[in-house]
Amino acid sequence: MTEFASQPTSRRRFLVGAGAGATLLTLPSCASFGGFSLTDAIRRLLYLSSERAFLRLTAPGGFWDEQVAALGLPNLLGTRGGVLASILTSSLFKDRLEGAFADIAIEGAERAAPLVADAVRVIGIDNAIALVNGGPTSATAFLRQSMGTTLVEAMVPEVGEAMTIASEPLVAQLLAGLTGIDVAGVARNVSTSVDNAIWREMGVEEAAIRRDPGSTNDPLLIGVFGAGAVL
Repeated sequence: MTEFASQPTSRRRFLVGAGAGATLLTLPSCASFGGFSLTDAIRRLLYLSSERAFLRLTAPGGFWDEQVAALGLPNLLGTRGGVLASILTSSLFKDRLEGAFADIAIEGAERAAPLVADAVRVIGIDNAIALVNGGPTSATAFLRQSMGTTLVEAMVPEVGEAMTIASEPLVAQLLAGLTGIDVAGVARNVSTSVDNAIWREMGVEEAAIRRDPGSTNDPLLIGVFGAGAVL
């Protein structure tokens, strides 16, 4: 709870909103399935995976340090001759610029979170047994396939607007320096990288829950994915 409480207020509100749908699956204290089905278990798995993934992705420094930095600014922005290289000559400039784009990426993740929660709530699961018995990230892969490019399409306008009106002067300087830059194109690149990071991190969390369902203290997940589960 300490880590959660340290998040900026806007991110706390976002996380609470994204996780609200999980309360629909509040479980009884007993370890039996009760009135819950394997479909409920898959939804609960996806809810918890997304909550954990978004918490890490929106933590200060988390998204940039773990995901975007590995891609590099040139991959996100493209190049216009030697302009980008000259702008990034100063390490101080680069550090501050990376911080500005990390904030923009976090805004994209915040925009995506409630969409994932809504998709989990209404998704049709025809073969829950196959997903329960599937690979370590099979439920996440199923949800991603079902949503298609929904997250990217939803994020592009928001990210584009954030880039255009960014309060960080270095972002404005970069955009001004790259003559003819296609802000919409850059916004799509950023949104795509955010989308990939979201699904990658959800997969990591799903696999961790499958390995140790007991750590969730969730009777349904323990009953379905625990060592003694019989389906």
